[in-house]
Amino acid sequence: MGVPADKTTKSKRNKRRSHLALTRPGTATCPQCGELKVPHRVCTCGYYKGKEILPSKLN
Repeated sequence: MGVPADKTTKSKRNKRRSHLALTRPGTATCPQCGELKVPHRVCTCGYYKGKEILPSKLN
């Protein structure tokens, strides 16, 4: 089993970890109610692409 010959520098270590950062999920604004929602998903108001998919919750 191999043993590291030298200490890994902070620069080398951080370069290796540069791809591990988390990214925020994308959001879009609903044109009907104006709330933020996940793209390509039905909004909580029940609309998707300008069409009512789910019945309204007002009843």
